[in-house]
Amino acid sequence: MTVSVQEARAGLENAARLPEQDGSVRMKEKPGLYANIRAKRERIASGSKERMRPTGSKGAPTAQAFRDSAKTVKKPKGKKK
Repeated sequence: MTVSVQEARAGLENAARLPEQDGSVRMKEKPGLYANIRAKRERIASGSKERMRPTGSKGAPTAQAFRDSAKTVKKPKGKKK
């Protein structure tokens, strides 16, 4: 799932409802850790004058956050060995 910078900023504030084929409605997922990091790197590259927080500082992702997010990674479909 790719997330634009605007979607990452919006987070849960703009939790859009997505219509399904059967008429039901599902909520849009909030962006994950890597989507947030990617969005911030894009903002920095575009000249926002933000900085990435140093490892261990308050508010920076912890090692545990990276381990937890690795559990939710979807494997790419394709070649089988």
